[in-house]
Amino acid sequence: MADTNNNSTNDNATNNASQGSGSDKSFIATAQEVLGDAVDATVQAVKEHPVAAAAVAAGAAAAVGGAVYAATQLGGAEKASPAAKSPSTKK
Repeated sequence: MADTNNNSTNDNATNNASQGSGSDKSFIATAQEVLGDAVDATVQAVKEHPVAAAAVAAGAAAAVGGAVYAATQLGGAEKASPAAKSPSTKK
């Protein structure tokens, strides 16, 4: 059933884009309409498959986190110098 939704969503986006090309619609208006349809399809897919959506979101977060970690480790940034110790106030 998910394939049917994806195919119809792609067809809708293609139809919406082609309809705007022959009319007086601006490119921005056409883009907003297509993006709105894509958001609606995404919301519907999340409602139908919440566990899969959560898994995709977790995977994306892990990928971004891994990329950030790798960038900080491979970036060659100098390590911060240790903070100057203040005199101790022990009596």
